[in-house]
Amino acid sequence: MECNPQRRHAILCFSPQTAAMVVLSNPTLHQIPLVKPPKLAASSGGSISVVDLSKPRAAASAAIIEACEDSGFFKVVNHGIPLELLCRLEAEAAAFFARPPADKESALGPADPFGYGHQTIGRNGDVGWVEYLLFAVSSTTTVPISSLGEYLVAVKRLAGEILELVAEGLRMKQRDRLSKMVTEEESDGIFRLNHYPPCPLLLEGFDGGGLTGFGEHTDPQIMSVLRSDGAAGLQVAGKDGSWVAVPPDRRAFFVNVLTNGRFKSIKHRVVVTDTERSRLSMIYFFGPAEETRITAMAEVMVDGEERRYNEFTWREYKKAAYKTRLGDDRLRRFEK
Repeated sequence: MECNPQRRHAILCFSPQTAAMVVLSNPTLHQIPLVKPPKLAASSGGSISVVDLSKPRAAASAAIIEACEDSGFFKVVNHGIPLELLCRLEAEAAAFFARPPADKESALGPADPFGYGHQTIGRNGDVGWVEYLLFAVSSTTTVPISSLGEYLVAVKRLAGEILELVAEGLRMKQRDRLSKMVTEEESDGIFRLNHYPPCPLLLEGFDGGGLTGFGEHTDPQIMSVLRSDGAAGLQVAGKDGSWVAVPPDRRAFFVNVLTNGRFKSIKHRVVVTDTERSRLSMIYFFGPAEETRITAMAEVMVDGEERRYNEFTWREYKKAAYKTRLGDDRLRRFEK
């Protein structure tokens, strides 16, 4: 089975003369950063770690630990979530974003930060060529996408499995110590559904570059699980300063992690370069309950390693994070 929605819209366009995004139904200009032709590493995908969950647990666990220590970003295959569910959610999401703007905003209300948003990302001045739905998984908000509940249950189960494999790889005594933080009822889950419309005029006078869809950042949660459709656009930062284009794979999930420093938290961005086809992505962000105290766990620290951050609650971290911009280091204020 293959998803093939082939979404083709012409909602937005780009004017190289004004270097601005224009909403055709509204002549207001919105300044969206241009991305000049980057020093882009080969997009073969060879530099992206792959974790195969069909392999023996010890092998999968070792692959996850290696990927987390190397970049903090990896691709998960043979995860057991049916492609039919992924395609169904993708089609329903595409149908939602094809609605008139007023209908989309009325579904969850304007983003502040949760709700329906377009172009403005967060409260602190970030913008991008994107519209989105953002909501807390534990909220009672009714999201008009029928497959979403089934999808969230499946991805939460996957996240728990990955974190148990992390615990095994770190030789933690309690295998579910990490997974319980993000799978219990009180855990702080956030879901984001992004839609990047095409721009028929995008490449006129701007050869080889693109438009910022979602600016350079690291994810602020403990772990995030990403899936996108078959459209390109996601890029991750390489160790040499280049950007690595992540080949799209609608059958797989991509995972980011955040830790004391032993595991990396990779910078990534989305660049819009397609003049005809839109891009959909869905990200489940996993965090613990708000009163959970966050600190490096002594049992996984190596000899001589020190804690890089003061202890804080997840609520304190979130409060600080909401005051930052995309590219900011959200953990800096907690450094020792």
